[in-house]
Amino acid sequence: MAQLEHLTTPVDTVVSRMRALDASLPGRDGVAVFNRVYLTVTEEVDRRLDGGGFPDPRAATALDVRFAERYLAAVDAAAADRRPPACWRPLFQLRRHPGVRPLQFALAGINAHIGHDLALAVVDACRTLGCEPPELEDEFDRVGELLVSLEERIREDLMPGPDLLQIADPLTHLLGSWSLERARDAAWVAARALWALRHCADMAGEFAERLDTVVGFAGRMLLTPLAD
Repeated sequence: MAQLEHLTTPVDTVVSRMRALDASLPGRDGVAVFNRVYLTVTEEVDRRLDGGGFPDPRAATALDVRFAERYLAAVDAAAADRRPPACWRPLFQLRRHPGVRPLQFALAGINAHIGHDLALAVVDACRTLGCEPPELEDEFDRVGELLVSLEERIREDLMPGPDLLQIADPLTHLLGSWSLERARDAAWVAARALWALRHCADMAGEFAERLDTVVGFAGRMLLTPLAD
């Protein structure tokens, strides 16, 4: 596999940016809720990289950093009053809505990042490393396992207690309408499709744009206000 020559943003720099965001945003802000979740994942990836937890640390670093850069670029766009990708717009637009619960913010951010950004990050990492998507599959799966375990933690930390979350609660239905594992599987299929289309710029661009739009629509549904 090619040397990681063009990767200029190491994982610890990405972690520092997320920590700075965490310190600067109000705790109830929807972007802050997602950022705390994502910071936890990135810190765990960093620890596992340091501990030899990935068979190919260069590939894992490339994927993790390219992945994080997609989120941070959306943050920068919103801060500069530019339009972030469609998948991120619902979170930035509704980040202060009092009727949206913290768990919804977390899931909407994960939806945008997994549903759209992950596929593009795989392609970005392949270009950085000079490899094909199958060569990143082990790293993709290991990061995916971390995300799935994190989803369980998110639900434990942000979900109301069992006495509060009744079957009639609309949040129950929202939780049942989205699956991280299905989103991760779809991201891998999308990444392979984008890679196959890499020499057809128009088709690849249209595919990525449609993916962005569909994921944004799902995010808007996840952020349906459930209280006044």
